[in-house]
Amino acid sequence: MATQPIDLIKGALRSIGALGTGETPDPDTANDAFLMMNDMLDQWSTQKMMLFATQEVIHELTTNQTAYTVGSSGASLSATFTGSITGTTLTVTAITSGAICVGQILSGTGITANTAITSYGTGTGGNSTGALGTYNVQLSMPATGSITITGFSPRPMRVNSAFVRLVTAISGTLDYRVTPISVEDYERIGLKSMNGAWPTVVYYQPSEPLGVLNYWPNPNQAGEMHLFCDMLFNQFQTLNDTVTLPQGFNLAIRFSLAELLMPEYGKADQGQVALVTAAAASGRAFIKRMNMQPLQTVMLPSILMQGKRKDAGWILNGGFY
Repeated sequence: MATQPIDLIKGALRSIGALGTGETPDPDTANDAFLMMNDMLDQWSTQKMMLFATQEVIHELTTNQTAYTVGSSGASLSATFTGSITGTTLTVTAITSGAICVGQILSGTGITANTAITSYGTGTGGNSTGALGTYNVQLSMPATGSITITGFSPRPMRVNSAFVRLVTAISGTLDYRVTPISVEDYERIGLKSMNGAWPTVVYYQPSEPLGVLNYWPNPNQAGEMHLFCDMLFNQFQTLNDTVTLPQGFNLAIRFSLAELLMPEYGKADQGQVALVTAAAASGRAFIKRMNMQPLQTVMLPSILMQGKRKDAGWILNGGFY
């Protein structure tokens, strides 16, 4: 649902009686509440069940490179391409380097700061010809014309799952699972520079300001890595940005912000405190129920499973048992 941060702030202030119907907060009050709201969203990012989507981060693997950085325009996980933006539509016509994916923050001549790719259009991401086409961005802007655009993926909170996509002359593209491992498991790998056809595991170090992806074994061929990550909430940039939030987030943000603002405005009426607190808790619980997913169990045909006399097993695991 499309809204503006100032509308959420007005609603929060009205909920605690600090603002009347039709009134507008003064600039200092609005700015203080704006900062509080962004801090609140930053805290929500640490709670897995508050995240409404798992984001696919795509990047190109380089032969004989095991470590990649992610989190800014200077990181390994960045892309340079030629394209244009009209309104909220990004059209990509050529890729110079890297891979395109949803969630990337874009920069270039005429592009509004912190513009992000929000969804695919005719383009499907990556680095191949399928990546050419249209994408949707969250901020509308005048036509930029054809320009050089850079995009980078924000630093993820965690990597949940991954696969590497390889192109073969015989069977086209094949996807092989890459397993995220803990730092303790990564420490147990004795020969971290060991060569292999492609990575089978990844250890993600969520350091600041750049996260670090560590792959093993050392790939001896190029490929396209697909990481499925929990990402930080995007911060609101200005009070009057038009933003689209998933279902249920408007009220959850409004009453959770009101709950945080109450002490600053000296609200002590127990009935009002109880009402706002209950509404905030209910809004967050709704989001968690909406995002909660049961564990999925996949049963594959036995002929495809690894093991003795299961000759097709290499298709799924690449020969690594």
